[in-house]
Amino acid sequence: MKIIVPMAGMGKRMRPHTLTVPKPLIPVAGKPIVQKIIEDLAKVCGTGIEEVAFIIGPSFGAAVEKELIAVAKKLGAKGSIYYQEEPLGTAHAIMCARESLDGNVLVVFADTLFKADFTLDRSKDGIIWVQKVEDPKPFGVVKVNSDNIITDFVEKPEHFVSDLAIIGIYYFRDGLNLRKELQYLLDNDVRDKGEYQLTNALENMKAKGLKFEPGQVTEWLDCGNKNSTVFTNSRILQFMHDANEKLIDDSVKLDQVTIIPPCFIGKNVKMKRSVVGPFVSIGDDSTVENSVIGNCMIQTHTHIKNAVIDNAMIGSHVHYSGEVKDLSIGDYTTNL
Repeated sequence: MKIIVPMAGMGKRMRPHTLTVPKPLIPVAGKPIVQKIIEDLAKVCGTGIEEVAFIIGPSFGAAVEKELIAVAKKLGAKGSIYYQEEPLGTAHAIMCARESLDGNVLVVFADTLFKADFTLDRSKDGIIWVQKVEDPKPFGVVKVNSDNIITDFVEKPEHFVSDLAIIGIYYFRDGLNLRKELQYLLDNDVRDKGEYQLTNALENMKAKGLKFEPGQVTEWLDCGNKNSTVFTNSRILQFMHDANEKLIDDSVKLDQVTIIPPCFIGKNVKMKRSVVGPFVSIGDDSTVENSVIGNCMIQTHTHIKNAVIDNAMIGSHVHYSGEVKDLSIGDYTTNL
């Protein structure tokens, strides 16, 4: 099994947090988004993940590439780095990793997390994971027949076609066949709304007799902007708490602190005279003093003092003091 992870986007809706860190590397509940996605996929795939191929922007830098290779290595897999020079659609992004498209392939776009309870059936031609949504217009959607086989793929429909939105996880039994279909789109300049779309390749594959089935997830969690990411953080923390996973590192130092679970607290965090939680994530080497914090994401090496904060996303190396709700602060910000 090979996992292909297109993640070259700039994450503009997540600014200022993506000015210094690519969106898929923003930690949620203590782990980068992309690491959490890959680990969850590994659980449903079982054994045999041989490679994780990351498609990134050329400006991401050596440090990001090193971190991604480490994510793959933790799963016992080879990590590969490919570059997408310009955003030309989902099909184009996947084809940037053409050398890795063979055998069983999972394609996952690194901007959503999910909760699922299934085992991947590798004998299927293809599986496209979907979720019902109220407004399908911003998504690619599928239609299914009475045998639960996908009959149509439609990219961002202007009129109602289906409410089954494609969530960005795809399984292909034959990666080489996928590669051939994507190459056809590029060679013949087949575009939809100005871009090369994976859904067009899926339609071609279906027309040649391949059967695609919809996969279901228990919960689909978005990390598209600050508010949705803070909400996703709370849901992941709840999942981890319900599974009795360890959330507070043994190195944490507490002095007159009340922690309302679930909360993730990283290594070497120091907290004094504070109430923290529920649904708070605090990264390594951070400090919290004389504060009340709930429903927040605080990254590494950050100092919060004399603050009352709710629904907040605060970056790394931040110094903050004050009372505010609905806060979004990027890395290396000081407000004392």
